Amino acid sequence: MKHIGVEIAAIVGLAMAFHGSDGPLGDVRAAQAVTVKLGTLAPSGSSYHAALIEMGQKWRDATSGAVRLIIYPDGTQGGEANMVRMMRAGVLTAGMLTVVGLGDIEPSVNGLSNLPMTFRSWDEYDYVAGKLTPRLEKTLLDKGFVVLFWGDAGFVRFFSKTLARHPDDFKPMKMFTWAGNAFQVDLMKSLGYNPVPLETADILPGLRTGLITAIPITANQALMGQIYTAAPNMLDMKWAVLSGATIIRKNIWDKIAPEVQGKLREAADAAGVKLRAASRKEDLDAITAMQSKGLKVNPATPEVEAAWRELTKILYPQIRGKMVPEDIFDEVLRLVAEYRANSKGAGK
Repeated sequence: MKHIGVEIAAIVGLAMAFHGSDGPLGDVRAAQAVTVKLGTLAPSGSSYHAALIEMGQKWRDATSGAVRLIIYPDGTQGGEANMVRMMRAGVLTAGMLTVVGLGDIEPSVNGLSNLPMTFRSWDEYDYVAGKLTPRLEKTLLDKGFVVLFWGDAGFVRFFSKTLARHPDDFKPMKMFTWAGNAFQVDLMKSLGYNPVPLETADILPGLRTGLITAIPITANQALMGQIYTAAPNMLDMKWAVLSGATIIRKNIWDKIAPEVQGKLREAADAAGVKLRAASRKEDLDAITAMQSKGLKVNPATPEVEAAWRELTKILYPQIRGKMVPEDIFDEVLRLVAEYRANSKGAGK
C-alpha cells in the first residue's frame, strides 16, 4: 500500500541527512546569482518549513544574497506529482518531497518506504538508509536531480473512522490511496480492499463526507492535517517509514561554483539533521497530543500483528520488481538481516 503524508504535512518525508554542521558558513562573494524555487506540501510554520527557512537564510548569508531560496509551502504548487512535472519543466527548481514524488522520478527510492513492516526501529532504518542512500543519490543524479538532504516523517499507521485492527477489518472500508497510481489501486483491489484515489486537498473532506473511511498516514501528519478529528481510531502498528528528500535540478546546481556548493551543502546537511530529529520526536508527541483530544489508540495484539505479517507475504512478490526494483528490494532485506545479525552478536 502506498504511503502518503508529507503530502499533507510533508513529509517527506520528507526524510534523513546523516552528516551536517550548524556552524557559520562564511561569506562567498563570488557566487553567481541563482534563484531556487522550491515547492513542498509542508505546512507553513511546521518544523519542515522552518528547516527550509533556516537553510535559505544560511544560503543567503554564505553568498551575500547571490543564492536565494524561495519556498512555496502548503501545497500551493499542487500535489507532489504535479511538483515533479513542474521541476522537469523548469517552473520549479527544487522540492521537498516524500517518497510519493521521488518515486515518480526514480522507483529505486521506493525501497526506503514501500516494503511494509520491514523496519522495527529507527536504528534499523538508519542502518539501511545509510548504506543505500549513496546509491539512490546516484540514480537520482542520473535523472537530473541532486539530493540536498534526506528526511523522514515518522512511521505510517492506519487511521479509520471506526475501530479496525485485523487486515480483514479494513476490507469493507474505503481506503485512501494516492491519485495517479494505477498499480497501487489494482493491487489493493486484488487483495479485496476498496481503494479510493484522491489528492491531498481531498483527504479531510473525503473523510468527513465518507468518501474515504480509512487512511495510512504518520501520526504527526494526522495531527497537523486534523485527520484524527474525522478518523478517530489509530491502529498502533508501525506499517512503514515515510521517507523523503529535498532535491534540486542538477542544471541549476551546476550553475553554482563548487566551492560555493560546499557551503550550501553544509547548510543543507544541518537542515536535514535538525529536521530528522524534530520529525521523529513529533511522531511520538503527536500521538499523545491526539489522545488528549479523543483519539483512540488501538493496540495490535501479537495475533493481529501476525495477520499483517502474513499479508506482507502476499504483498512482497507483487512489490518486488514492480513498485521497487528487484535489486533494491533484495538489498533492503539483506541489510535489515545484516543489521539484526550484528546487533544480536553484539548482545543488543
